[in-house]
Amino acid sequence: MAQILEYKCPCCSGIIEFDSSSQMMKCPYCETTFDPAALLEMDEALNQLQPDQMDWDVPQEQFSDTEISGMNVYSCKSCGGEIIADATTGATHCPFCGNPVVLTSAFSGALKPDLIIPFKLSKEDAKAALKKHMSGKKLLPKLFSKDSHLEEIKGVYVPFWLYGADVSASYNFKATKVRSWRSGNREFTETTFYRLERAGGLSFDVVPVDGSTKMDDAMMESIEPFDMKAAVPFQTAFLSGYYADKYDVDAKQSIERANTRIKNSTQEAFTATVAGYGAITTESASVQINNGKAKYAMYPVWLLTTNFQGKTYQFAMNGQTGKLVGDMPVDKRLFWKWHLIYTAICGGVLWPILYFFLLH
Repeated sequence: MAQILEYKCPCCSGIIEFDSSSQMMKCPYCETTFDPAALLEMDEALNQLQPDQMDWDVPQEQFSDTEISGMNVYSCKSCGGEIIADATTGATHCPFCGNPVVLTSAFSGALKPDLIIPFKLSKEDAKAALKKHMSGKKLLPKLFSKDSHLEEIKGVYVPFWLYGADVSASYNFKATKVRSWRSGNREFTETTFYRLERAGGLSFDVVPVDGSTKMDDAMMESIEPFDMKAAVPFQTAFLSGYYADKYDVDAKQSIERANTRIKNSTQEAFTATVAGYGAITTESASVQINNGKAKYAMYPVWLLTTNFQGKTYQFAMNGQTGKLVGDMPVDKRLFWKWHLIYTAICGGVLWPILYFFLLH
């Protein structure tokens, strides 16, 4: 059975038909005409696009018996978190939820990290950063900074999978240019549609993905970046005095998030090369990963847990750069007071900007 080829109109997405009178392809809906040769060239270009290929070489090396002899695993019965600490550490509290944890077993059956970034900032630095983070927040309850209790502060090495690869990609974009003019009492608007092709390569050295379900992904991405120039080959000695979260999402399971971050960054880079047009949409894309390799690293993070009026608030600070993030309560009375004042003054136009200012 013969295959019927259908071409969609880039202007209105209707099915284009051949118009015998003009010997051109014509859209019966918006009446735009197209050169058949141009449509055939576009179809051939689309058929040449290869499917995405994203293969990775992931870590395999495990800890030796000597290395794990001085480490233990503490298991939290509340949230299921597993915390790695040295053998001298007694029962403690979970840095993720604050509940007591108890020693369960020796640390074994886990991959050995390739790299570690040692803590650069101290516990006192983390406390000072939290205090600074609270200051100047217009909608923060006045009693929060005074009456909130710092329940727990722990230095934790968080497991990260670091993905690096060479990427070659091809993109097809649809873009428009709009021209308007006036003639007499009539206004005219002309919209020209373009099909743009882009192809090239990028290199990614470090695309980090945290390997712990206990750590909020958005929070971990918010305290990036970490300076990889300070990374050193992993040694168990760096764990002394700190905790290390045991990964529960391995390198293969984390590939999907790494691919998403790589594809998003690649698309942003290629879209940035399309200048001088109005609306730009991606019609098709092909992303190929070459020399994809993942490494296992431990990143330093301070976790701070506060309690205010029976509710727990958690903050995370980059143990290398000091960048701190976390949610805080909002004084609803102050919120509506500011809202009413500025709504009355600005008619609501500037309120989103003022809301952002007040919270930051």
